[in-house]
Amino acid sequence: MVRLSVPLVLASGSPRRRRLLGSLGLAFEVHVSGHPEDFPTDVAPGDAVARLALEKAQLVAPSHPDALTLAADTTVVLDGCILEKPADADEAKAMLRSLSGATHTVHTGIALYHPASNRAVTSTESTRVTFGLLTEAEIGAYVATGSPLDKAGAYGIQDDYGPLFVERIEGDFYTVVGLPLRRLYGVLREHFSDLLV
Repeated sequence: MVRLSVPLVLASGSPRRRRLLGSLGLAFEVHVSGHPEDFPTDVAPGDAVARLALEKAQLVAPSHPDALTLAADTTVVLDGCILEKPADADEAKAMLRSLSGATHTVHTGIALYHPASNRAVTSTESTRVTFGLLTEAEIGAYVATGSPLDKAGAYGIQDDYGPLFVERIEGDFYTVVGLPLRRLYGVLREHFSDLLV
């Protein structure tokens, strides 16, 4: 179990990230950053998610100067095209059709920011995911649940339908969910060991 000597703030409204962070036994509070979902196109996707995570952390941390603030951002990339959260059901269906039978990469960037010691660290984990072929009925049934609408790439690997779509994963499963726990723990050990108890 991971323990910190300072408060931990999660700068995310994602219920999936809350569940994953809670699974480590860490006590934390949630303060949603409200950062715009504009994805930078001037850098590679892996760098972009790290930058967005840091910007989210920097928005929240000043209200909690003694705490360690954690933020994250996830994106899905297929053939060089970034698949963000779909705007509506039609776009979600189109994304799922494009993912059907193909391999894509999920990038999740994390940022840890501790204003009291003036430390900010970012890191990115990337995982390749291959979908089986999806039927129109499967796509329609999944989109009808509403679940794809708040997820990059229009799917959640942890959803009821997620395991039925995914044929193969190369990398960290939790990266696809939205918070790579092993990478997070590694950053804590390497850069914030003095805050671990």
